[in-house]
Amino acid sequence: MYFPYLRGRQFELIALRELIENDCINGSIIPIIEPVKPTATLLKTIEAFVSRDREIAVVMNPEVGDFVDKLSGLKTENSKLANGLLDILENSNRVIKAYIMNKESAVFLAGNNDKENKLIINRDRDSLNDFLDVYDGVLPRFTLIPDDRAFKRMVPDSKVLLVDCFNKKVRNVDYLDNEDEFFTDNNIYFKEDGLVGFSDYSVVGEEFNESGFAPVAVAIHIIYFDENKALRIHHFVSDSNTGIEDPAGKFGEALEKLVEWCNRHNVQSTLGLKGFYDCYNSGKYPGLGTVKKYSIMHHLELVSDYLGGK
Repeated sequence: MYFPYLRGRQFELIALRELIENDCINGSIIPIIEPVKPTATLLKTIEAFVSRDREIAVVMNPEVGDFVDKLSGLKTENSKLANGLLDILENSNRVIKAYIMNKESAVFLAGNNDKENKLIINRDRDSLNDFLDVYDGVLPRFTLIPDDRAFKRMVPDSKVLLVDCFNKKVRNVDYLDNEDEFFTDNNIYFKEDGLVGFSDYSVVGEEFNESGFAPVAVAIHIIYFDENKALRIHHFVSDSNTGIEDPAGKFGEALEKLVEWCNRHNVQSTLGLKGFYDCYNSGKYPGLGTVKKYSIMHHLELVSDYLGGK
């Protein structure tokens, strides 16, 4: 199984919703959302999965944004958004409650009557003892672990390897130094390694930055399979990278490279890739959020098709 870990920005949520609404990902994909804030887009995305009897995990103690504080405020607010979010998070059996393991969540989970039916996220060695204390003799449904020998040895089952496979650069123009690189082969070997699944941060990366900025260069990131079915990533970068002017023109430069390269390498068509081709054929600039949305959609649909399932 594949557990794409997304930070709940609007373009990430819309990517998930469009994929599920267009039947482009199957049951082998369980997205994990670490929400930034409680929004109508978040609610609609969760509802889209639940209405199709598909599972989605939501982090209940996120470390980014202000979801926890604002959700607490919603508990005293009588609105459609507040009531909808609180109801679906508490009562839908298609929503898996996920928790980042730390001192606070360990105390909460230790006293929880349903602690087995959880998805637990461990990011570093500091959380291992807390995890073992809480789950002494039992295990959560899924346990995300880092690429750490101690976790692999001490957690006997339910393991999902969480790795940041995206080699994020400080500047988009820096992707020109290595336009094509290895992404992961966990899709091939996770079962052999004793895992129930694998997880990553797609083409966004683990680092979270809530504020946007005007880039000097525009980069588009496309995942594809090599001859052995490992995943590689190709970066398509604009040419006119001397200032922040004309982002639409920069996008067009990167997009032209993408279309030429994908045609030449027969990259599998997906809903996300079709979005890029539609932009190319129409000359439309959709905005940088939509550019990332298309890249995420392409990645998740590729993995879904590879893993199969209903």
